Amino acid sequence: MDTATPAVTVALHDGTSVIASSGQVDARRHGELLLPAVDRVLAEAGTKLDAVTDVVAGVGPGPYTGLRVGLVTAATFGSALSVPVHGLCTLDGLAYAAGQEGLEGPFAVATDARRKEVYWARYEDGRTRVGEPAVDRPADIAEALAGLPVVGAGAVLYPDAFPDARGPEHVAAGALAALAAERLAAGRELLPPQPLYLRRPDAQVPKNYKVVTPK
Repeated sequence: MDTATPAVTVALHDGTSVIASSGQVDARRHGELLLPAVDRVLAEAGTKLDAVTDVVAGVGPGPYTGLRVGLVTAATFGSALSVPVHGLCTLDGLAYAAGQEGLEGPFAVATDARRKEVYWARYEDGRTRVGEPAVDRPADIAEALAGLPVVGAGAVLYPDAFPDARGPEHVAAGALAALAAERLAAGRELLPPQPLYLRRPDAQVPKNYKVVTPK
């Protein structure tokens, strides 16, 4: 599952292929949409939640509130089912999907970080990230990414900085699940299911805040 972007997306993978998936783009309803999506995917696959052996959640980077919905839900499922919970970079899922659709590297991935910024990373190919994800203003990285295709909603939002925008625009849990299954089968360790924020949350304690305590 992934809720690091406006896409609320869930998929079920049997170790070989995706057998059911769901995705809906709505930046304000992550908490409302996620659990019904899980139910829908399980029903489509004709299975129950207790058949799940591993849970994978996109760790972002992404905005604070939406990102936590998926990670907290994944942690809850892991605890209730006593199964491992793995993290996977959301940008890696987008890169993998782009590679599966035929995009050859090198390229970059960019998602909307709000505040007129993007979360981004550079890739050698659909499976190989170069360096760590970052958050920047599009104009500040346009020169560094000049000539590269850029996958994701961040590229679509800022065409002046990223003229060669490519799909997919939003992450799909099916791609995350397939990439996770591939890495686990190869014996590779996935990320811990901890949020990758890259910056402080929007909500902060006001300056000069007075604490009032009763006498």
